[in-house]
Amino acid sequence: MSFLSKIFGDSNKKELKKFQLLVDKINSLEPEFEKLNNKELKAKTEELKKALTQDKSKEDILSQAFALVRRAAQITLNQRHFDVQLIGGMVLHQGKIAEMRTGEGKTLAATSPVYLNALDGKGVHVITVNDYLSKRDCVWMGQIYYALGLSISCIVHDAAFIYDPEYIQENQNVKIKNQNDNVKIKNGERDKERDEFGGFKVVEDYLRPCNRKDAYRCDITYGTNNEFGFDYLRDNLVHNSNDIVQRELNYVIVDEVDSILIDEARTPLIISAPAEESADLYYKLSQIVKNLKSGEDYVIDEKTRSVSFSQTGKEGFKGTMIDLKGPEKIIEALGEDPWENNNLTLIHHIDAALKAKTLFLKDRDYVIKDGEIIIIDEFTGRLMIGRRYSDGLHQAIEAKENVEVKQESTTMATITFQNYFRFYKKLAGMTGTALTEAEEFHKIYDLEVVVVPTNKPMIRRDMIDKIYQTKEGKFKAIVKEIKECNEKGQPILVGTGGFTIGEQTIGAIEKNRIIKNFLEKEGINCQVLDATNHEKEGQIIAQAGKLGAVTVATNMAGRGVDIVLGGNPTDKEEQKKILELGGLHIIGTERHEARRIDNQLRGRSGRQGDPGSSHFFICLEDDLMRIFGGSRLAPIMKGLKVPEDMPIESKVVSHSIEAAQRKIEGFNFDTRKHLLEYDDVLNKHREKIYQRRRKALEMDLKELNQEILRMIEEEIKKIVSFHTANEDKYKWEIKEIVKTIKNIFPVVQDLEQELKDICKSSQGKALKEQIIKYLTELAIEAYNQVQEKVEETKKDWNDPEVNKSSLMEKLAKSILLQSIDRYWVYHLEVINNLKGGIGLRAYAQQDPLVAYKKESFEKFNKLTQAINQQVVYSIYKIGLIRTIPRQPKRNIELSGASKTSQENRIINRPKGTKKPGRNDQCPCGSEKKYKKCCYPKYG
Repeated sequence: MSFLSKIFGDSNKKELKKFQLLVDKINSLEPEFEKLNNKELKAKTEELKKALTQDKSKEDILSQAFALVRRAAQITLNQRHFDVQLIGGMVLHQGKIAEMRTGEGKTLAATSPVYLNALDGKGVHVITVNDYLSKRDCVWMGQIYYALGLSISCIVHDAAFIYDPEYIQENQNVKIKNQNDNVKIKNGERDKERDEFGGFKVVEDYLRPCNRKDAYRCDITYGTNNEFGFDYLRDNLVHNSNDIVQRELNYVIVDEVDSILIDEARTPLIISAPAEESADLYYKLSQIVKNLKSGEDYVIDEKTRSVSFSQTGKEGFKGTMIDLKGPEKIIEALGEDPWENNNLTLIHHIDAALKAKTLFLKDRDYVIKDGEIIIIDEFTGRLMIGRRYSDGLHQAIEAKENVEVKQESTTMATITFQNYFRFYKKLAGMTGTALTEAEEFHKIYDLEVVVVPTNKPMIRRDMIDKIYQTKEGKFKAIVKEIKECNEKGQPILVGTGGFTIGEQTIGAIEKNRIIKNFLEKEGINCQVLDATNHEKEGQIIAQAGKLGAVTVATNMAGRGVDIVLGGNPTDKEEQKKILELGGLHIIGTERHEARRIDNQLRGRSGRQGDPGSSHFFICLEDDLMRIFGGSRLAPIMKGLKVPEDMPIESKVVSHSIEAAQRKIEGFNFDTRKHLLEYDDVLNKHREKIYQRRRKALEMDLKELNQEILRMIEEEIKKIVSFHTANEDKYKWEIKEIVKTIKNIFPVVQDLEQELKDICKSSQGKALKEQIIKYLTELAIEAYNQVQEKVEETKKDWNDPEVNKSSLMEKLAKSILLQSIDRYWVYHLEVINNLKGGIGLRAYAQQDPLVAYKKESFEKFNKLTQAINQQVVYSIYKIGLIRTIPRQPKRNIELSGASKTSQENRIINRPKGTKKPGRNDQCPCGSEKKYKKCCYPKYG
């Protein structure tokens, strides 16, 4: 690559030169814009909006917009955009990824492109990795946008807020000093709490609660990837167009883009409803697999993270009943052979129980909190509250840990982030670590990565990895280095991950405890940041740069919050001492499988030209070393009798580790790309169905009638064509045609005789067309009669909602939407089952992907036909309806990659009434038995 760069030049440098010309132009405007006060800032915004409506493009006004934002930031935050932050903003405006190192101010850099793209009034979304950062950035950066006359909001998983500097929480007595629009705002007149702690603390007073629809109508909306994705799915489940909250997906900036579009790409967002399933089966299977032994009954493949039964046991079972293995022990315990009986459901649950036992381990993959299994994100270490593993795996883990097993779910709507974010007209992202995944960003999202230079030269010292024979030796060395640095007063950040030895697994949470115990024995106090206290991560990480601070953190390491030397707010005397000591020292307790995770940890040190250092400690028992090459090094170290506390420092070994990381990254990329190829097929189905659904919501009565009559005519054509396939018209099945037509709409006259008379008068194709035309005319006449009767009976309903508009429109639209929803849910299940077994086509010399595309296309055609048939065979029966069909309220579960929420039924039981029995009908209105419905929640 370097050889090609010498010939053709570095494309990144060429790009930066173009941006520098625009930076010079923005800088030239600064003297003029420095004279602007708050009132004039808003007037300038109106000028730019007007310019966009007068054939000016965003590129034409970019320099003015960026200069205006820089001025607003100076007035409100007392922060001035660095030139490199302007360059980062230009990269984001172009719909690319800006790689900016940690501490370079990505949050502030994004304000310029956000403002510029919000001027057309179509809305800008800013994606953050959690609710805390959404609220923080809405308040912190909201002052800039508000000063410029734009509206700002944020979406969190259980609420929505609009930024309002006048708003004070009801229980607060503190009054906020209003900003004066006519004068320059001085430091002392701003709210001190927000100015001093806004980088890591949310000042709730500025957030006025609102509904989601109003939040999305704001010019700029902050929120997490999950919330935007769930709102998209929910908008495609509503039965009234007024309930749609999102606008057209226009422009989005994704913060920590590598975390969201790479790490979480394989985790789909799912809206599901509980299905009936017995919990006893999960507990029973969990007890059975608990007695199985690794190596004898099953084999674990750690590289692919899979488990399978030992083959020897299967072969030996039929010949003898002695020394039962794997499946044979399960067969004996169950009293039946699910493999022989082809009981696929039971086999699936057995596999899930075995995976739960062997591959998913407490404090590494999940924690138990308040009697619930909560998943830990393997990349960030955060608790993923509300998220559940699919396909019965979560229930198997619940049974394994002997907590309450919750119901299985039926998928109602689903989408991956890969496909959701490609719906936006313009997608951009920012992170400190994107270059290692540049190929994936380009091939999957068509996003280019531009590396933005640092504001000041990077002087951090990255030391060669130290490699130890055992974990004990590694931990001793880590503690020794922490003690040495701590004695000097140098702040330290220790990054942790999980590791496995044989059947024993130590998660990042447990490793934090181990390190803390070691440090306490040495008399060293430390702050621990892991998935059990992530609510405080901002406050903890913000103070990790204080003199003598020792912070032990999982891989998340407080992303999004700056570690400022001397603490936050900064103590200048402390900062001076820390600079002399060498700045923040980073210690990595192992290498992660992705290089960018290691780079993220390193990047916490050396911000804005500060000194700093990083050092990784590795042992041969670490997962990465053990699985990828450590076994070759272990005999050499033992043969040389290297003590466990003596390290190897070798660039060759470090390079081999990086080579292993590249292999894993390539493998993960291929996996994500492969999954996307399959998901793209379903995505096309989703787009078609959602377009049809949205169109149905927006139809008036005339358009609705035309659509329904078109479906009726198509159905009549199919019926006639099927029963008149014979070339001899005397062999046509006229009775079957009449029988089927009468199932669709009522027929008064002797239809069979009428059709026979038509057959006598014509021949060939013209005869079929004449029959179709005649039946279609009858169908239209019957439809009009039904419509008249429905509108006549409207007054008898005594329903204020019905009297507002056409009753026929409401009923017909309800039938069409319910038909789409019902068959779409079924289609999702069918496609999921198809995907599960399509890989076997490779044994028949077929390309599984080609076979999947072909069969899924056929199934989508069947889906369309099923929807149309449901509408056609239902529409003539609406005259019998005496109340508007409404979707029954269900326990809707939202599962995603970081945070989720639940929308549950609420049982309102009048005071003094008897609590329902387990077999009584549930009072929530679902028409299910209480034990199968709300009993698990309310008891």
